[in-house]
Amino acid sequence: MNLYKDKGNSLSQKITLLFLETIILMIAGWFLFFQGGQQLHKWIGWRFSEGNNIRNTILFILFLIVYGRMYVTIFYLLKRKMPWGEAFTIPLAFSLYYIGFSLLSLTTNKALTLLDIIYIFLFLFGSFLNTYSELQRNKWKKNTDNKGKLYTNGLFKYSMHINYFGDLVWVTALALFTRTPWALSIPIILFCLFAFYNIPILDKYLSEKYGSQFDKYRKVTKKFIPFIY
Repeated sequence: MNLYKDKGNSLSQKITLLFLETIILMIAGWFLFFQGGQQLHKWIGWRFSEGNNIRNTILFILFLIVYGRMYVTIFYLLKRKMPWGEAFTIPLAFSLYYIGFSLLSLTTNKALTLLDIIYIFLFLFGSFLNTYSELQRNKWKKNTDNKGKLYTNGLFKYSMHINYFGDLVWVTALALFTRTPWALSIPIILFCLFAFYNIPILDKYLSEKYGSQFDKYRKVTKKFIPFIY
């Protein structure tokens, strides 16, 4: 559990992570705007259309929002040490979003409809849940009177891991926006990762650190999905 206990700057790791994320984002842009799909077809035989230009543009704008939020998270909100492994595994995971969703979007040239507008707002809602909940907690923790206390206010009163739920929502929205059924496999994998790996590990750490505070919080708050689970 040293991952959560150890505090540190980890500037080299963070710069490496952001550098790799930038490269992956540029590759996604190449696929969406510079016929990268056609080049990939020449290399490995997978056939892609050019997709829908408006859909591709909006998708890339949504990627930029993810990228900006990642910057805020790692350079402002993240207080613990970042192992070197994370500097490489996190960009690898995000390549599923940037590159995976880009390629899947190229498989359809459907024009945008009202559904796509709904998916965009769903993405923004998930992004809000994740980042705003973290900002609320970060502000609360800066108050020295709260040292040693478990944060259970703000958006975290609706879910013990509302930040993770926000991630699931915006990833699901991106998958839906591609209009490709196979894209839904990505948020399904993410749900399983959160529910059966990340959350149990974090809950164990929080239980050890906060004891009865965490036990009380757990009894009255849903673990992951507000009002449901």
